[in-house]
Formats: sequence, C-alpha cells, structure tokens
Amino acid sequence: MWSYTYLLALIILATAISAVDENNAQSEKRYAILDNDWLAVSFLPFLMTMKGGMEVLGLVSNTANSWQKQCGLHALANLEIGNLSCIPVYQGATWPLINTPARFQAWEAVHGKLPFQGAFGPQNKSAEQQGKNPASGDPNRVVEEAFVEGLPRTQFDNSTNAPSFMVQMVRKYPHQVSIYAAGALTNVALAVRMDPEFAMLAKELVIMGGYVDFTMLQAAGDIVQADINSDINFMIDPEAAKIAINADFPDITIAGNVANQVQCTQEYLDEVYQVKNPYTALFHDHYGTKFPFWDETAAALMIDHSIALNTSELYADVDISYGSPSYGNTRLYREELKPPGAREVIHVNQIDGDKLKDMMTSAMWEPPTC
Repeated sequence: MWSYTYLLALIILATAISAVDENNAQSEKRYAILDNDWLAVSFLPFLMTMKGGMEVLGLVSNTANSWQKQCGLHALANLEIGNLSCIPVYQGATWPLINTPARFQAWEAVHGKLPFQGAFGPQNKSAEQQGKNPASGDPNRVVEEAFVEGLPRTQFDNSTNAPSFMVQMVRKYPHQVSIYAAGALTNVALAVRMDPEFAMLAKELVIMGGYVDFTMLQAAGDIVQADINSDINFMIDPEAAKIAINADFPDITIAGNVANQVQCTQEYLDEVYQVKNPYTALFHDHYGTKFPFWDETAAALMIDHSIALNTSELYADVDISYGSPSYGNTRLYREELKPPGAREVIHVNQIDGDKLKDMMTSAMWEPPTC
C-alpha cells in the first residue's frame, strides 16, 4: 500500500506538470490587435484572424480612408453583424502627427494629385449624401448614409485610447501580440513613442501599405490603376509610417505591391454567396469588383506566413521630406547602402491567391463566434 507521503508527492508532481502544461499553452497562444481605417465591408480581417486560431484583443480605428470616428463606427457595425460585440473597439488618433487636409492639398498643388485622397480629399456634401464616407471638414461628424451595413448600436470602449491599449496588451502578453496595421500608422507610431519597449515586446508588425516603384502604372494605366497603385495609408501620415518602420519590432512584414495581386471578381462574389448569412450577403452586395483584396492579404500573411510564396529581406525607410515628390513613399535598400535608421523588413512579393480566397471563404461561410 502506498504511503501518505508517496501519494502526496504524486499529487504535487501532477499539479506541477499541469501548471507547466498550462503555462506552455498560454505562452504559445497568439493574440492580435487590428488597427484599420474600417469601412462598411471590412469584417474579413477580424473573421479570418479568429478563424485562424488567434485571439483578437481589440479593434482600433485610424484616419486614412475616412476620419477615425467614422471608421471606428464601421468597425462596431461590422462586429454587430455577427454578434461579435464582445470584441472591444478603441478610438485611435483623429489627426496624423503633422499632416492636415490643407497641408496635404498644398503638397498636391506642387507635386501632383493622388487619385484617392482619403480623409484629406475636398469635402463633397453631395457625395456624402449619396453614401460616401466623410472627407475634410469636421473630423467628428458622422455620415449615416455610408452605413450600408447598418448604424451600430454599441459604443466604443472609452476606458483608454488606442495607443495606450496597444501598449497595455503587449506588456500583458509579451512577444505574443501581432500588430496588424492596414490604414495609417499613426496609432502605432504613438505607441512606439509612448513606450520605448512597445515595439520589441510585440510579436510582429504586419503592414498593408508601402508600395514601391509604381510610378509607371500610376501614369500609364487608367485612373483605376492609378488609384489602386497609390499609397494613401503611408501618404496621409508619412512621419508615423517612418517611426513605425524604424521601430524595434522583432519582425515587420510589408504587404504593399503584393496586396494588388488578387482581384475581386463577380464569379467569386457569387461563389461566396452560395452560403447565405449576414456576412456573405454584405460581401456579395457591397464589396464590388473594383479593388483587390488589400486588407485581407495582410491579414492572411499575419495568420499564416506560409501563404507567402516569394519574399525579400530588405531594408526599408520612408521619405518624410515635405518638399519631395516622393513624400510618404517607401524606399528599399540593400544592407550596405541603407541610411541610418532603416531596418530590415520582410517584403512580400507573391502570395498563394487560391489559399487567400479559401481563408476568406471559410471565414464567411462559418464565421467564428465569441
């Protein structure tokens, strides 16, 4: 018969092994913060992330496609569609670090216009009444006509601001939080400046933006080609993009040029709508066939790095010379030619487009729950 001391030792050992297993499982868990200029059909990044086994700690809004408040309300509405309001939404910075609509438009007067100017385009009340998101004017106004997904009933989490939330989460889960940035990098830059250890405590930074060498397509293609090959995410806040790309993240993945690889088609919209639910209906009726899967490509690269078929490890920096025609553009270098501050990034050149669409379809056909 086993002695009491022996049984007690077995219990202690079993408890210790269980604790180790629990700690190992916790340390292997992957988390994500999704920072985006959310629009009416912007749910795929968080659906794909959850479907891929990552826990979404929160969504963050920024100013790029439109003003951050409008984008944040789109995020709330997108979550409500799938009963995912358990995921908090934090308001990010309303203004870029330096840029303003007047400053941006003055630069355009000298160096040429962008086909899409996002939140800094001239205010057009008639277009807003027809469902366009707000540009210029009052950054806190809400254009209800743009909410084809329905106005949200839930509220922002106002317990803190977006950069502070980011800092809190990487300190809570060191080296486990992926930062996904698919709009302006203002919030990321502010978090970097708030906490000198923020970047190194994150797992990675995955960026949608940072196009390079697209001048010919912008000039010789049609206006749609010029549009999809311009880089509003970086150009609306170049200084923030530079701070983020120069920061000490363990890994930085750039989905710039490659984000244009997979184009949405009517055939794919119809394929997705074979399964009927609120997400597939919104996707089918409102995503359109004009644009590639920009934000979805970056999300897929964060979830599963193996979707990248060809990458280059290069050094990157951002031009922040306001008088330069390349203001806000990304520059790539080989190591021996890089300027001070430029750091190594993973520049993705090609992805598995079929795998991307499979990930998107799966996320919409069987959307995750809280």
